[in-house]
Amino acid sequence: MASTGETTCRIYGGFRGADFRGDDINLIRSPDCLNVWKDHKNIDSIRTRPGMELIEAFDSSLYGVFFFKGMTIVHSGTELYKIVNGERALLFSGVNATRSDGFVFNNIWYFKDGANYLQYDGNTIKDVEGFVPTTSIGRTEGNGGTVHQDVNLLSDRRINTFVSSEGDSEGNGIITQYHLDTKPIDRDFVPIVKVDGKVVEYDVEGTDYENGIIYTWCGYEPTTDGQDNVSIEFKKAVDGHADRIKKCTLLQVFDNRVFFSGNPDFPNVVYHCSLNDPSYCSDLDYYNEGHDDAAIKGMVAGNNALWVFREPSSSNTTVFYHAPTIDADYGKIYPSSHSSISTGCVGRAINFNDDIVFFSDRGMEGISGAVTEEQVIAHRSTLVDRKLLTATGYSDMILEEWEGYLLVFIGNKVYLADSRSTFANGNHIEYEWFYWELEKAVTCAKVHDGILYLGTEDGLYTLTDTEAHVESYWVTPKDKFGAPQMQKTTNKRGCIVEATGDISVYAKTESTDFEHIGTYENITDSFACRIKRKKFKDIQLKFYSSTRFSLETATLECFIGGYIKK
Repeated sequence: MASTGETTCRIYGGFRGADFRGDDINLIRSPDCLNVWKDHKNIDSIRTRPGMELIEAFDSSLYGVFFFKGMTIVHSGTELYKIVNGERALLFSGVNATRSDGFVFNNIWYFKDGANYLQYDGNTIKDVEGFVPTTSIGRTEGNGGTVHQDVNLLSDRRINTFVSSEGDSEGNGIITQYHLDTKPIDRDFVPIVKVDGKVVEYDVEGTDYENGIIYTWCGYEPTTDGQDNVSIEFKKAVDGHADRIKKCTLLQVFDNRVFFSGNPDFPNVVYHCSLNDPSYCSDLDYYNEGHDDAAIKGMVAGNNALWVFREPSSSNTTVFYHAPTIDADYGKIYPSSHSSISTGCVGRAINFNDDIVFFSDRGMEGISGAVTEEQVIAHRSTLVDRKLLTATGYSDMILEEWEGYLLVFIGNKVYLADSRSTFANGNHIEYEWFYWELEKAVTCAKVHDGILYLGTEDGLYTLTDTEAHVESYWVTPKDKFGAPQMQKTTNKRGCIVEATGDISVYAKTESTDFEHIGTYENITDSFACRIKRKKFKDIQLKFYSSTRFSLETATLECFIGGYIKK
């Protein structure tokens, strides 16, 4: 503890981020900072963030931005546009005016918006053409056979194959009935009959749609005994089947499959496609997460499992995981397991640098423990919860990982969790955070080739303007210089600041508001400012710029005086 008459030197530096819990905090953090961060690729000091740079203006809000084969694809309002070499063209019209998602699989781009499921190969964009499954094989004309492939939610059409045992190789003079494996079948599609892979004529007018029977004029002997030689493709639409996938708003690629969820009609259900085929979603490949309708808010791949996060549930079943398992009858399956975590998700979830995190009504939570262990959650956002949890639109946040940070966008506000800078809080690890306020509210975000793209209500921007004027500042905590009961007086030699740019310095004591000390322009290394404060209990400094600045250290000396009179 400092004694009367001593001189105490304080060096503010090694800044780590914000701490919005109050003024009496660690000196390496700030109780009030704005639009500063650590650009770890360049210098370790804090500096003003980049500004937003307009790439393309749009008349309607942006709901998604994607990159595919050298193109930038933008979802604006109800339209999809492609931008190639700076030239914009309409790609597709009539999509849903809401936040969208997409993925690339087998060199095809897929798009989902809660109403449409589109595919684009770089030339043609269209509704996803559902794989047509062969639901029965080895059937004889009348019945029998073996169940083969499941019905596809994304296709109204099916195929049955038959072993024909009647007629001769020329198919002379025999009428044959082929009974399909379901009835009735739809009348708005003319069944397609093939023999040995070639389309053949048959009694189209005599087709019995009600009973699912196809009449041919002849039988066809198989060229190889016992092998199917006749295939019949027909249509059997099931109301609502395709919408189970089309209405989904959440996507996650995992284990060479695409998982879908977020359907408001089935809020607690997860669907997935077949191996390496996003166009085939079996009507049996789905999982109910929990026994109530608490909605799924996020899906995350990590730790050799697919993690599913539901909103708070009355049954306290909120976090599930799916680990791939081989079944003797069904092959690879993904059974649903309930974790030991009961805290619900109200925001979003993401795999942040191998840390599975989600946002609850208490802030950001991380999961510890593999699928073979008991899982526990650890809080990750203590330093910013006071501001984060009161932000309007918290539950509608947007998450994106960039430059080692997790960016949490809520309107025009951005909270940055720093993966390079953590600290131990009790028995768990937490992140250091920074806080920004952007020029415009963000409606979507995407990183491509290291560049952060931001969609707004009027255009597509990048966060790349390192010359833009951006209001930014850093405030030091209340500093009592290790002698809370003693009076302090600053050294007349002033405060030495290592910094660059344009900086205004302010000082505040327990009895004053922030008062302007001086403005220093075009700083390239350091400057001195005279604080001149006497007989104070504690002091705070504010470093402010309306243009741009960086701050490395600030050194302030104080003389310790007598006891504070009460």
